[in-house]
Amino acid sequence: MIRLPQLKAGGPYRLEIFESNNSKPVIKFEDVLIGDVYLASGQSNMELQVQQAMNADEEISNAQFPNIRLFKVEHNKTITPQEEIKGGQWQRCDSTSIKDFSAIGYYFARELHKELGIPIGILQSTWGGTPVEAWTSREILLSSHISRTKVLSNDTITPQHFVKDSLDLIRFWEIVYNPQNQSDQIYPDPDFDDSQWTEIQMPQTLKNMSIPDYEGMVWLRKEVNIPKDMKGRDLTLNLGHPELNYTLYFNGKEICKTIWNAEPEHIYSIPDSIIKAGPNNLTLRMAFLWGGGGFNPPAKEMYISDGEKKISVTGTWKYQKDLEPEIPFINNYHQYHSFLYNAMIAPVVPYGINGFIWYQGENNVDNAYNYRKLFPLLINDWRIRWQQGYLPFMYVQLANYMKRDSVPMESNWALLRESQTETLKLPNTGMACIIDIGDANNIHPLNKQEVGRRLSLIAKKMIYQEKIQASGPIFKNFEVENNQIKIWFSEVGPGLSVQNGEVLKGFSIAGKDKKFHWAKASIKGNQVVVTAKEVPEPVAVRYGWANNPECNLINKEGLPAVPFRTDNWNAAEK
Repeated sequence: MIRLPQLKAGGPYRLEIFESNNSKPVIKFEDVLIGDVYLASGQSNMELQVQQAMNADEEISNAQFPNIRLFKVEHNKTITPQEEIKGGQWQRCDSTSIKDFSAIGYYFARELHKELGIPIGILQSTWGGTPVEAWTSREILLSSHISRTKVLSNDTITPQHFVKDSLDLIRFWEIVYNPQNQSDQIYPDPDFDDSQWTEIQMPQTLKNMSIPDYEGMVWLRKEVNIPKDMKGRDLTLNLGHPELNYTLYFNGKEICKTIWNAEPEHIYSIPDSIIKAGPNNLTLRMAFLWGGGGFNPPAKEMYISDGEKKISVTGTWKYQKDLEPEIPFINNYHQYHSFLYNAMIAPVVPYGINGFIWYQGENNVDNAYNYRKLFPLLINDWRIRWQQGYLPFMYVQLANYMKRDSVPMESNWALLRESQTETLKLPNTGMACIIDIGDANNIHPLNKQEVGRRLSLIAKKMIYQEKIQASGPIFKNFEVENNQIKIWFSEVGPGLSVQNGEVLKGFSIAGKDKKFHWAKASIKGNQVVVTAKEVPEPVAVRYGWANNPECNLINKEGLPAVPFRTDNWNAAEK
């Protein structure tokens, strides 16, 4: 390790290291830049690659920024903290290196690089489907009663457990990706007798089916009648919004294989050569994993079409499970407390950085209230390890997701967002609210450009001291006046506004009975005033309090208001 004095940003340079009394360098580093480095970490939304995100082809072809450098820490887990990382190297940002790099990390770096004109490095250390505890050190987690018991339970894990899990994982994916026991020759056959299979109405997902805890491969079949006047041309099949990956067969012929639900469309051409006038068979082999499986609504997006007529493929389907070998149980040790910290953070700690960007929280939704304690543990832990004072910590609040509720309801997603907002009480922290750019049907919203931009606004204001508006309105206080609630905000900037100029939405109020009703809301200067005819004596107000809220309050810079509530009525807190 070497430590250099603060140097002017620029490059490329050559760094030479000499031993005393030796005129020749013992180590040389070519193409060295001096600039600002940020650690990008978290779970799948931070890990989502440029090639998987919005406008991928255009973004990749335009990614020519030799003064942006990328380092990707390979996935690894260990029982004890490591000093060396597993693999990885710094790369120039170009159309090759950027493809599988963090989309948010790249767009954040690009915004800063373009405006500041200095080299930016992004050190990516991410792993999808991980809780905040996996990224936090054992010592810090032992200091909290919330996490102590699970940390101590790790003491029974040995490296041999990792080996077995790795072998089981190979078998797991072998089954998921490759039909077993010649099942692909048997069940897609149009003449196969499925009379003993269970009937089910589609669209429907696993959590609503009679097998809510099932993990494995499920076969689904449906008979589709094609009228004579649609015969003689290729048809288009739209599967709507299937969950997880699947293989599609039409009259026994494979149409597609292993398409994930993250794909924006599930539309396929069915050649006329395999279509019959009258009954046709539609078969899917679908993975039911991690609580997912089946089809998401709306039903109107599941159909076969000739460009003019549409035939629905919703309604009665038949399904059968346990037709293939049972998939192995995977312990997912990468989700265990501290194991990712040990392998993917501890070895990186000495590196000089300018701050952190973080996107995680989905895997802590079931323990949403305690996240307000667990998340600050991680922030304090990392700051202590880096020994650079209150290093800037910028993070993304959970996006809107899932089916929209028609009436005000409790929500663990809203509760976790509140925990993220509470974390702003820590010094030198900033939060990018993205409650307006999520996707009801995709836990991985694809507009990562805007997420990176909003994080960069925070960095520009907090780190580079630019006089800009970096946040949307944040609840400050409220006042009850007769049947009205008046609400004040900070981070108003040039003033409050409504997205798309519509009626203000997303507010609900309740009286002493704790029953919330949608409220009429209007902007009065820098206040919002809300009322509801069902609540003549209001005591509490909520905004954006839902998994996927319909809310549209912004400031005139276009940044969304942060969801909030003024009450603390929630069973999860008891």
